Amino acid sequence: MRQNAKKWHLNKNAIGILGFSAGGHLASTAGTHYKTAVIPNKKKTNLRPDFMVLVYPVISFMETLVHQGSRDNLIGKNPQPEKIQLYSNELQVNQDTPPTFLVHAKDDGGVKFQNSEIFYQALKRNGVPAEIYLFDKGGHGFGMNNPTSDVKWMDLVQEWLTRTGLVKTGIIGN
Repeated sequence: MRQNAKKWHLNKNAIGILGFSAGGHLASTAGTHYKTAVIPNKKKTNLRPDFMVLVYPVISFMETLVHQGSRDNLIGKNPQPEKIQLYSNELQVNQDTPPTFLVHAKDDGGVKFQNSEIFYQALKRNGVPAEIYLFDKGGHGFGMNNPTSDVKWMDLVQEWLTRTGLVKTGIIGN
């Protein structure tokens, strides 16, 4: 995205990442492991997202919060403790972690909402701008519209992006 920002008429300094569920783990990994290129980066492109939006994300691989299928698929069924810690992204947050907006439902039966809470707490401890919205209901996989609520979480994201100055117009992509 950053390498083609000019061609695609994007602001190269406002490239965010959005991830849902296991994709939230992928997105949070991009935001916490950005110094480690896993493919050649000959142009030395900045790999750090400028912001993250994580929706019912898998964050932790620690036993109390783990989404077992995500952990098994990423690091195997019998991972070394070092791998569990490395990919428990709440443990990888630092002052340079991108500003983050988190969305989760408290009744999520797939990924415990505490994944979002623990990541949010780590961001705040490190002085990273962050916001969290927790629905009381909605379960797992409600997508762009939680039918149990009148709250439109994507509107909250746009308001946050504008309020924090991460985007100029409040329209994602500008």
